[in-house]
Parts: sequence; structure tokens; C-alpha cells
Amino acid sequence: MKVVVAHNRYREAQPSGENVVVDSEITQLAAAGVEVVPFLRSSDEIPAMPATGKALLPISPSYAPTAQRDLDRLLAEHRPDVLHLHNPYPLISPWAIRTAHRHGVPVVHTVHNYRQVCSAGLYFRDGRICTDCRGRAIGLPGVRHRCYRGSRAQSAVMAATLAVHRSTWRSVDRFIALTSAVAEHLRGYGIPAERIVVKPNAIADPGPPSPIGDGFLFLGRLTPEKGIELLLDAWRRHPDGALGTLRIGGDGELRPLVEQAAAGRADIDFLGPLDRAGVRDALRATAVVLAVSTWHDVLPTVVIEALASGRAVLGTALGGIPYLIGLDAGAVRPGAGGQAGAVHPAGWVVAPEPAALAAALPSALANAAALAGAARTRYEQTFHPDVVMKQHLDIYAALTRR
Repeated sequence: MKVVVAHNRYREAQPSGENVVVDSEITQLAAAGVEVVPFLRSSDEIPAMPATGKALLPISPSYAPTAQRDLDRLLAEHRPDVLHLHNPYPLISPWAIRTAHRHGVPVVHTVHNYRQVCSAGLYFRDGRICTDCRGRAIGLPGVRHRCYRGSRAQSAVMAATLAVHRSTWRSVDRFIALTSAVAEHLRGYGIPAERIVVKPNAIADPGPPSPIGDGFLFLGRLTPEKGIELLLDAWRRHPDGALGTLRIGGDGELRPLVEQAAAGRADIDFLGPLDRAGVRDALRATAVVLAVSTWHDVLPTVVIEALASGRAVLGTALGGIPYLIGLDAGAVRPGAGGQAGAVHPAGWVVAPEPAALAAALPSALANAAALAGAARTRYEQTFHPDVVMKQHLDIYAALTRR
């Protein structure tokens, strides 16, 4: 089987889980015997573009003529079985779907965010969940609030692109929804259920879990939507040292807030940005991992990393977090004959409110050891590469048989 993987990489200066996922999938597909033909663009290319290329940037989200010419030649040369599209913006464009279909190539699209509807892709604005553009022919609220890159002009381009390509997106042959929450988003957008497959991302197996550590761990971007302010508010409702240590790893615009909190309390340890070895060490040291997003977080990889390490997760009841932990109706594992099997939850979810989170912290700490085995089992049954890649190949095979 031959597959073209198309992805517009995000800037390397802003670490992207999506870039990591695409790179990992390419490696896993090749290991599974799939011939992968990468069709990659990077937003880091933009500053070095010639003047003619920069002049075309305003229309790139809608059409991207250079990318379409290159993709047309690539499809004609390689005659792939499938085009697998990830992020098309801004240098590939959803027009790639039309180009593939013109060559008779079916298209799979992994949905990493909500950008079919929302210019920012987050359903989050000004510190709160926002769905003002949902159900509109054109997302004028997103233009008014400068939701795309803080620019009204660029937001207008993106809003127009989403309107122009509504029919393009609805022509995709198979959507991969990373969680049941994303599947619900797609159904609300008008995608028939039979063209949606729930298939999460996988991460490499870190090996048998170590005995649980102590306290809590937050790993992620230090930005409003990731809930660091919510967490600090909830943590301060307990006396210093009552819950062990809160370790915080990451970087972002709210870093000064975290540094101030760590300076004011002995039980907050700010780890700063962590490399892969640092993440592994932090996971080994903790008892509970926190996923306290205040937006409908699609698939926070830290939850899967926690489960793989045998660590229970305390999260907010938003987006894909309940699915990942095993606490929603879509969180089932394959059983005999393809039937749904039992799911043993690997953590807890609460409302994204300081009082609710503060109340859940002591209970989560007390019961962390009891859920360590369920956490590892959840990973092995749902997020292990062997499990996920089989689902992945089945999606391709169904399209090529058709």
C-alpha cells in the first residue's frame, strides 16, 4: 500500500504535538510495511519565501497554487492508494482534497482541532469556551474578535476559507476523530456517522511502570486554555504541604504566574520546559497527573503518557479528556468479535471550577495507587502503537477495497 501523508508543519519555535504525531505516524506506517510519500510544508518556510510567494499568501489557505501544482505532479507520479491529510494551513489548503479526488485518490483526514468551524481551531476566546461561529454560514464573530493570529485581516481570510471549503470538507472519504468528542463535533458539522472513525493517537511504550511517586504533576503549555490558573486557584485552597508537591513543567505566556506561585509556596516546584528525559523523570516522581484544560482539549498527549506510565489522571470534564481516561460512552475497547468490552476508568474528571478541583485533589491522591494498574491497562488496550496502527491500516484498507 502507498500513502501520501500531507501536513503543514507548525513553526518549530512553538512546539507542536501535532508535528510530533505526524512524524511518529510516518515512522509507524513505514514499520508496518506501508510505502509513505511525505508531502510536507512548514510555516517556517514563510520568512524565506520570494516576494512572489509572499504575495500569494493571502489566498494560500483557500487555494495555495504552488502546493496544488506540486501535489498534482506527485499524485501523477506515485499513484498512491490514499492521501492522508493532517493540517492544511496555510501552505497546502483544503484544496488538496479536490486535487486528490481529481486523481481518483480517496482522502483520509485526521481532525486535530475544530478548524472546520472555528478560525482559531480551539472553541476558546478571551479565557472562555466560545462557539459563536458554530452554525453560521461565515464566521463573522471570529473576524470581529481577531481570532486567527490576532489579526482582523487574517481572520477574515480564514473565515472566508472555511465558508468556501465547507463542501470540500464534507467530501472527505474518511475522518479520523481522535476522541468521541471530536466525532460529535464532526456530526454537528454535517458529516455522516459512517464516514467517521474514532481512532486516538498512540505513543511508544515506555516499558513497565515504576512504583508511583508522590504528589501531582502538571505538564503542558502555560497558557490560559490549559487551565494553569484554575489549578493554582484550587491548590491554594489547601494548606501548604497538605497534598505533597505540585510539580509544574512547561513554558508559555503564564510562566511568570507559575514562578510567582512557586516562590510563594514550598509545595510548588516549577520544573520549567522539559525534554523527553525530563518528562519521563517527572512522570516517575508523581502519583497523579493533572489535565485541567478549560477548553474542549482534543487529545492532550500528557494523559496518554500518564496512562502508559501507570499514573492515574485527574482532569476536567471537557473535550477528549473523559474519553482518554475511560469515563465517557465512547471510551470502549475492542472485545471478542468486535464487540465493546468493559472499560476500567483510569482517573477522575470534575467540572472546570476551582472548588470542584480543590475538592477532588485529596481523594485523587488517596486513591492513586488503586488506579495505577487500570491506567496501564487503559494504555495497553487503547493507545499502544500495536493496537492503534491496526485500526489505522484497517481505515486505509476499507477505502482501497471500496
